[in-house]
Amino acid sequence: MAEFVTIAQASDIPLGEGRSLRCGKEDIALFHCEDGFYAIEDFCTHAGAPLGNGFVEGHRVACAWHGAEFCLKTGEALTPPAFGQVKAYEVRVQGTAVQILPQQEQT
Repeated sequence: MAEFVTIAQASDIPLGEGRSLRCGKEDIALFHCEDGFYAIEDFCTHAGAPLGNGFVEGHRVACAWHGAEFCLKTGEALTPPAFGQVKAYEVRVQGTAVQILPQQEQT
């Protein structure tokens, strides 16, 4: 069973911004929104750009390369040129630690 893993400190990511991070074998884009933290796969389905340095507005991130938008809550691709959903991760804050629940691949 997967366990939560600390990926950042809350103070590492200013409100309204995101960061590209690595957790094991997974590339994670972690975002600090008004109502908490959200994490999605750090990979735009259009051209492979990292989403962690995209432009955040509300619960959406726009890819810095071509402007495709993704929902931070679900990972859903909201606008072209993105064509597919990215993984969304469960996030919690324990004290000052921001933790995610990694999605282990089944073998």
